[in-house]
Amino acid sequence: MRILILGGTTEAAGLVRLLAARPDYDVTLSLAGRTATPLALPARTRTGGFGGADGLAAFLREHGIGALIDATHPFARVISRNAAAASAATGVPLLAIRRPAWTREPGDDWREVDSVAEAVAALGAAPRRVFLTVGRLELAAFAAAPQHRYLVRTIEPVGDALPGLDVTAIEARGPFGADDEEALMRRHGVAILATKNSGGRATYGKIAAARRLRLPVVIVRQPVLPEVARVADAGAALAWLDAHRATERGV
Repeated sequence: MRILILGGTTEAAGLVRLLAARPDYDVTLSLAGRTATPLALPARTRTGGFGGADGLAAFLREHGIGALIDATHPFARVISRNAAAASAATGVPLLAIRRPAWTREPGDDWREVDSVAEAVAALGAAPRRVFLTVGRLELAAFAAAPQHRYLVRTIEPVGDALPGLDVTAIEARGPFGADDEEALMRRHGVAILATKNSGGRATYGKIAAARRLRLPVVIVRQPVLPEVARVADAGAALAWLDAHRATERGV
């Protein structure tokens, strides 16, 4: 069976590794191309967009794809909507791997917002040392709050996203443990964390560290995504694929 995985996440990488040991699956991994040095994974990889839902549907038909897996980031609204539309147009079964969002625990001091623009405003007018982990493509919004000093962590270089601002940039790829995150926040005198509710374990350390340090967190809620079949991890996705393949074969 030919499988197309829309990837770029820990869950996508985990599923690719599981399927690498299964010669009964022919896997293509699709990446958006936003990261110049993606993880090397044992699968045929394509990079770049499809040209919207119609382009994705055409790809599914042209390549005889038997199942489509949406393992993109929880904030990748456009590709998830395109995947749902392409699945509906072609009849190719779609499964989303959607990690559970983080939930508030005792000791958490969260300001939940619905967008990065709202996160900027939630930082307040008074100058603060902000630990910013919203992704490189969302940084420009914070230029509207130049009074703050920013500790910015991204996978790719920040570039000129925040020109003229007080920025300390760190390039690093998770996972990040709570102890290391706490030490980082202490070392840089962080007063507030601004992030997205990405869910999962790989980057939860900063949330746990902020709780330990009694720091406020401005956190962007996950967007509403299409209602499709979903599981929480790569193992469950493989079980879904096996069940679907058995049905296709009439087993």
